[in-house]
Amino acid sequence: MDSKDINKYEEDLSLKAFIVLSRALQSIKKRVEEDIKCLGLNPTEFAVLELIYSKGDQPIQKIGEKVLIASSSITYVVDKLEKKNLIERKPCPKDRRITYAAITNDGTELMNKVFPKHKAAMKEIFGGLDMKEKEVLIEQLKKLGFHAQSM
Repeated sequence: MDSKDINKYEEDLSLKAFIVLSRALQSIKKRVEEDIKCLGLNPTEFAVLELIYSKGDQPIQKIGEKVLIASSSITYVVDKLEKKNLIERKPCPKDRRITYAAITNDGTELMNKVFPKHKAAMKEIFGGLDMKEKEVLIEQLKKLGFHAQSM
């Protein structure tokens, strides 16, 4: 193979990798969304609730970047979770410009009940890979993501 053929093959391989990754993500997201719908939450609500459940109180302004949703949507999601009495807003005692989202007792009870089932569902969804393959996949996806960010 000459350099022109190698370049074309690498371009084709990169395109195929993108398509396979996109389709796999689509399939995984569909299964995860099915799992979460049973809880009466949408995936974004669940992601925000899971973040606060796992990491503690979060500044509302920072939630979007942590769960990868638009900052314009955060207030809407927080409002919905607040109406369901799963989280509450708390002012920051040191800076009045900052408001935290905090999980309520009802939110904690819900997550204590459903999060172990969610983790088991994730294990099942990723059951096509053994533990070593999952570790390698995580490493390679991080490498790919950092490379794409640095361009």
